[in-house]
Amino acid sequence: MTTKPREPRIPVAYMLVIGSLIFFAAALLSPRDSIAVSPQSSSQDEEGSDVGIAVEHAATVSNCVSCHAMDDAGRMTRISYERKTPEGWQQTIRRMVLLNDVELEPDVARDIVRYLADEHGLAPEEARPGFFEAERRVIDYDYEDDDTEVLCIQCHSMGRVITQRRTKEEWELLVAMHRGYYPLVDTQGNPGFRRRGPPSSDGDGPSDSRHPMEKAIDHLAATYPLETDEWTAWSANRRAPRLGGRWGIAGHSAFSGPMYGFVDVTPVEGSEGEFTTEATLTNVRSGEATTRTGSANVYTGFQWRGRSTDPGEGDSMREVMFIERDWRRMSGRWFTGAYDEIGLDVTLYRADGPLITGVYPVALRTGAEMEELTIYGINLPTDVQPADIDFGPRVVVTEIIDAGADAIRLRASVATDAAIGKRDLFVGAAARPEALVVFDTVDAVRVTPQAGMARVGGVVAPKQFAQFEAIGVSNGPDGEPGTDDDLDLGALDVTWSLEEYSATFDDDDIDFVGELGADGLFTPALDGPNPGRSGNRNNVGDVWAVATYESEELGRPLRGRALLIVTVPLYLNMRGWEPGR
Repeated sequence: MTTKPREPRIPVAYMLVIGSLIFFAAALLSPRDSIAVSPQSSSQDEEGSDVGIAVEHAATVSNCVSCHAMDDAGRMTRISYERKTPEGWQQTIRRMVLLNDVELEPDVARDIVRYLADEHGLAPEEARPGFFEAERRVIDYDYEDDDTEVLCIQCHSMGRVITQRRTKEEWELLVAMHRGYYPLVDTQGNPGFRRRGPPSSDGDGPSDSRHPMEKAIDHLAATYPLETDEWTAWSANRRAPRLGGRWGIAGHSAFSGPMYGFVDVTPVEGSEGEFTTEATLTNVRSGEATTRTGSANVYTGFQWRGRSTDPGEGDSMREVMFIERDWRRMSGRWFTGAYDEIGLDVTLYRADGPLITGVYPVALRTGAEMEELTIYGINLPTDVQPADIDFGPRVVVTEIIDAGADAIRLRASVATDAAIGKRDLFVGAAARPEALVVFDTVDAVRVTPQAGMARVGGVVAPKQFAQFEAIGVSNGPDGEPGTDDDLDLGALDVTWSLEEYSATFDDDDIDFVGELGADGLFTPALDGPNPGRSGNRNNVGDVWAVATYESEELGRPLRGRALLIVTVPLYLNMRGWEPGR
């Protein structure tokens, strides 16, 4: 059972403070900094200009025109000069409701989000680099422009920035909005929106007298303009995807391991881009099968946003997937948890014939005899014989234990002189590239994620859990560690423990931050000051999550570790991550 994030409530007194700060910030702006914002006109609407996307949706026009004026070409101020993801448009609408007293019925709000995401959205090539934002992935992302990155990531990820397209004036107005709502951004952080100290100089070159915000605006306007060739081409080609039918699914979660199964996708009659789903997933470690039912909307022809529930457990997961242009593959993340931290990486394949989704276990040691394997898929041959299954040279299928349309259990042996590396699998007419790994020894343990984060909770706010997984690594054919031919051997059975990450003398974080279970799941301690800790401090700190693998062939244990940061709760959550609800 998971805790749903609570919707934010903004007290009237707090809104008055915000209004006062906006007024105060406006008074401080110099003529050079000020940006005139008028709902009646825009420099983008100069006579003869064809920049801007006409708004041709009755609900959007009727609910927005009181503040966003429309010109003779059907272009509305602000709205016609930006493009975003479904999450981006929902966040805008939430802000209008929270701060500008816009009143919208849920059905109308959903209809507006759908229209704007479709007609003022992103092309696949534009959305893919920042898709991690919608998937709620915590990744180490390095943006190309350091000046812009350091300005933006003080408060949010770059994923929110790179999944927008705007005219230069709209980028300027976005910066102005930040300065109005949050006046301290001018000097807060390093460097802050306005440069502090003397102008920067690059070596012997001339100094750059622009403020950091001006550098960022110039970069963003040039890199993410409103009009692009990608959007022009996709707008002409976009259509509602035809996704009905059965799809094979290959998933993996650090919480549960590999999962295989199928999803039946059914179009909603009378609606374009809406679907219902029924999925059956098997946890290959436990053999337990679960069924999930749900619904989804597809925005802009390729952005899947859905929610599914296990009727037996009652848990609900959000689904964010990217649909490829050929409508034969979609991939992304299904997730839940108070902080979206519990997730399943998934890839779906259209199953209009025999399909192999995966093999478990994923690796066999050279010299192995009569090892049991299971091939997962859809429409697999039920009359299969050992000779019909081909793992490549020196890997022999010796026995078929059981053969079904969705799984084939078998026994296989590997010659001692079999070549080390990845093997393609063929079962009749079905194929799966690099389905199996042949290896000779476990050379290292890699703990994933390399750096994890948890949040204390349980009193005022919910806890954020952290799940670690220990992956076996073989040095591969070249025998050298850390090279391109290293082989991933899948999850190992390890012993988990915590070790202190020593940052100060007598560091005692390990005694207070929480517990790491035998399955690699870290459960943080309670939030709030702890009177049992020196200084009445909170139960936060830095530790190592350590995995120890007993290696018989090496005669000594192998260890891997990852950094775990345990921090405070996220007390205010104003995200709008779930379009369609």
